[in-house]
Amino acid sequence: MYKRNKKIISCSIGVCVYNEEKNIKRFIDSLLKQKLKNVKIKEIIVIVSGSTDKTLSIVKKFSKSNKLIKTIYKKKREGKAAAVNMFIEKASKEILVLMGGDIILVPDTVQELVGKFSNNEVGMTGVRPIPINDIDSGLFGYAAHLLWELHHRVSLQDPKMGEVVAFRKIFRKIPTISSVDEANIEPLIRGQGYKIVYVPEAKAYNKGPTNIRDFIKQRRRIFSGHLAVKYEQSYQVATMNILPIFKVLLSFLKENPKPKFILYTPLVILIEMYSRFLGWWDYKAVNFSYSTWETIKSTKDLSQAKLGAPDEKRS
Repeated sequence: MYKRNKKIISCSIGVCVYNEEKNIKRFIDSLLKQKLKNVKIKEIIVIVSGSTDKTLSIVKKFSKSNKLIKTIYKKKREGKAAAVNMFIEKASKEILVLMGGDIILVPDTVQELVGKFSNNEVGMTGVRPIPINDIDSGLFGYAAHLLWELHHRVSLQDPKMGEVVAFRKIFRKIPTISSVDEANIEPLIRGQGYKIVYVPEAKAYNKGPTNIRDFIKQRRRIFSGHLAVKYEQSYQVATMNILPIFKVLLSFLKENPKPKFILYTPLVILIEMYSRFLGWWDYKAVNFSYSTWETIKSTKDLSQAKLGAPDEKRS
């Protein structure tokens, strides 16, 4: 039996941002309004990398009024992995929470994520992402909900981390050419004998791509990154296994038998397969690096988000 630590669990929070002016204020507001019990946020390190919009000035305003917020500005954009590694280096606490600025947190997200570390066997935890897209808004509104719902159902059986993660500071850095930082962290945690725990009670709202160009661009990069983890770290994330995805897809369609969903599903599968082929081509054929990548613009504005979407109630 593991020993439970009844003391307060302190954590450092790292936020990696680039041109997030449309959402950064609402995001930081959601972070500062976290409801905590046995968890304490000791510092919030915001790393602004090469932003050309008003992100830096907005973050600085927050840091002037809240001593927890520390701003690090990097004039040159070197990629998210470089920012993650800087956060790991600068963080003062053992438990680290990593997130981007293009999300909105539910009030108890940090408590739910970090509270699990009272179990000494836990090395990493991850949230349940919920898209703000309207599932009835067309093919890509449906695609956003379908992909994250499949992620949720697969993760209930075999945890796959995404969007917001917490982990023990037991390694110095992730690969600098990483395009999927959460996936790179998973093997570093498991390799030292710790458990990875999916925490569906911890939720973060995000926004999926709203057009085919952005959808392919995002899915292509992610699959290329997952291939890099597979071949360079000898680790395969749960969503690389097709059979579990197929099983949960069937169960999802049985619970949501709308004709248009049944029509949309094969289209999403075809676009996903094409995106994965392009990701394979990038990694295997041309050795293309996604250490920095083009912003997926349609995912960045959550200003119209109506929180408490129906998906939040799904099991």
